[in-house]
Amino acid sequence: MNFSKAEFVRSAASSRDFPRDSLPRVIFAGRSNVGKSSSINCLLQRKNFARVSAVPGKTVFVNLFLVDKALWLVDLPGYGYARVSQREKERFSQLIEEYMNADRSNVGRAYLIVDARHDPTADDRLMADWFRAYGVPMAVIANKVDKLKKSQVEPNMERIRQVLELDENTPLFPFSAEKGTGREEVRRDILGLLNR
Repeated sequence: MNFSKAEFVRSAASSRDFPRDSLPRVIFAGRSNVGKSSSINCLLQRKNFARVSAVPGKTVFVNLFLVDKALWLVDLPGYGYARVSQREKERFSQLIEEYMNADRSNVGRAYLIVDARHDPTADDRLMADWFRAYGVPMAVIANKVDKLKKSQVEPNMERIRQVLELDENTPLFPFSAEKGTGREEVRRDILGLLNR
């Protein structure tokens, strides 16, 4: 599959905008400003493909990308930004819930993007619990690993695994959207889902 052959299809505001076909989906979720758009751009090797926003909490839709006409890449709204109103937070929750209820049978994997430098937040834990509750297979992408000293990488990965209560079968990818670290490993994981 050619990852750079991707097209932005639409921003979905409700279930009527979700794809109707049976192509596999992979979900990307993460806190505002954790580098979700940059991580997607890195995976697709497309510079400004998923829009990188300077304003946290800007993705208020489910953004849908079609990769090589073989896979839907589903970009969920960023969460956890303090300056977003309670009404917006509720809209985020409702939209994500709507997506999970409407489309989860086709979801091969949800990638939860966290910051490799810090413990996952309460919102990250909530998102991980949400995926588990919906029975969606999950992997974690620990972005910004390039900002760590080599000696910090393993202890930080262990801590992320602990805080998110990941079992040993849940993939955890040290990743850098900036340097491309971990890109091939995540791509291989996605390709593995297509070949099942």
